[in-house]
Amino acid sequence: MEIEEMKERPELVLRPAALYAFLQVLPLLLLALLFLGIAWWLFPLFIWPSLTIIIIAGYRFMFIRSILYLITAEVIRIRTGIFSKRLDNLEMFRIKDYTVTQPLILQVFRLMNLTLKTTDPENKSMTLTGIPVSDIIDTIRSHVQDARQHNRIFEVN
Repeated sequence: MEIEEMKERPELVLRPAALYAFLQVLPLLLLALLFLGIAWWLFPLFIWPSLTIIIIAGYRFMFIRSILYLITAEVIRIRTGIFSKRLDNLEMFRIKDYTVTQPLILQVFRLMNLTLKTTDPENKSMTLTGIPVSDIIDTIRSHVQDARQHNRIFEVN
């Protein structure tokens, strides 16, 4: 690919925020602390469930942080997994609509979930979770319009 083409088609790479991943595993960490307290005061063997829950929480944190959203002018790619990888592709011209959700806790930390509704038979919707609040919606909208124009796809209601 030539340099000029690369300038015309920049890639945008997003990941769920570390704070979002921490908020997702916080209930597990609190449960582990509860078991640790029970082990300290009542029965020492409760340390094993506590350690197991901490390992599960650590894995979940790493799993969430390993998610990668790659947005180009033609396609959105979502890569997930630690030991076993999965790559989902969504062509821009297939995006029909989008929804931004911000529960109160995400609003406090300026994060959002972006759900893309599509015409793709495999992926009826695709969600980008825990991403920072930005103008990504406008970028995706312009990419969708360009892709539809380039592929000569017209929407019929």
